Amino acid sequence: MDFSSYKKGTKAIWAGEDLFSVNGSATTPVVGSVAFSYNDLDKWYDVATGNTEGFIYSRNTNPTVSVLEEKIRQLESGEAATAFATGMAAISNTLFTFLTPGKRVVSLKDTYGGTSKIFLDFLPEYNVDVKLCDTTDHEQIEAEIAKGCDLLYLETPTNPTLKIVDIRRLVEAAKKSGAIVVVDNTFATPINQNPLVLGADLVLHSATKFLCGHSDAMGGVLTGKKELVQKVFQFREINGASLQADPAYMIARGMKTLELRIERQNASALTIARYLKAHPKVTDVFYPGLETHPGHEIAKTQMKGFGGILSFSVDGGYDNVKKVLPQLKLVHLAASLGSVSTLAGPPRTTSHVELTQEQRKLLGIPEGLIRYSVGIENVDDLLGDLEQALGKM
Repeated sequence: MDFSSYKKGTKAIWAGEDLFSVNGSATTPVVGSVAFSYNDLDKWYDVATGNTEGFIYSRNTNPTVSVLEEKIRQLESGEAATAFATGMAAISNTLFTFLTPGKRVVSLKDTYGGTSKIFLDFLPEYNVDVKLCDTTDHEQIEAEIAKGCDLLYLETPTNPTLKIVDIRRLVEAAKKSGAIVVVDNTFATPINQNPLVLGADLVLHSATKFLCGHSDAMGGVLTGKKELVQKVFQFREINGASLQADPAYMIARGMKTLELRIERQNASALTIARYLKAHPKVTDVFYPGLETHPGHEIAKTQMKGFGGILSFSVDGGYDNVKKVLPQLKLVHLAASLGSVSTLAGPPRTTSHVELTQEQRKLLGIPEGLIRYSVGIENVDDLLGDLEQALGKM
């Protein structure tokens, strides 16, 4: 059923739920079967060749996974969607589908560490020309696109420095060069931002994060133009980075509370960012909801909320980071984000652990930065926790 006329909270609950049911089940069943049998060989062939809808082998498609794919398709207003075993599988499969030897990709210096690793180390080995631009220098990005660009890869807000890029503006530049535009929307979520509506061709998520919301299942999703999604699907089904039914069920279940969680996290993150901005022991706060944030005006035009992630630097650099973080009581010091519980850590052990200190410096990531993913705890308790931890510096 098409829920396009409904609000996002309704879509997150109902989209895809009608695709597969057992005896009128009110929740999506977990279909663990590897293979699906057919007595009619002609129908089997039609399904196997994609001429008829159905399921053959769970490395390719699976009923439970299809429910998750339909949810993200409708939430992001895509034409088609496909799912992956992890968020990095979604990113890497998408990049390697379109960036064959001799192609050129333009992207930002401020992308997730795993993505940066692909740009810095992997793609050059395949004779792909990679240009990473200063993230907020739109003129430089446009100039590099004009020199030739097969794929423009954006992330906004960026991980972990929360920088903002103007999606509409850069899409316009990319279309002049015939480039495919891919946007990582993990930080924003489809509740706060819809890159496809802003002109992008493909949008992807690490579903492990906000979509799942409970730090208990891993996955990735891609949605957008049907022709492009189909190409990535064909690459993924042969390379085998498929999402299994159990985590697909858990992610789809988590998505049913997505709007409620994001609304709470948006409000709490803004309150915490304002508190930290005024704190004498905090030197910098990075959150696009702050009026002082360089990307605030752009964010207001393309985001409905500013997200549940912020980052900040404390006076004294990394030495004091090591003192503050262990003092926090309402935080998991862990390398993830987007959960119902608050998580925090420095980029050197979370988002950019794969990179060297020199590479992090090249990308403009301070060693003394703390990434703080706000959960759904009472915001007064989180503020009190930060106050007592910072007070012990």
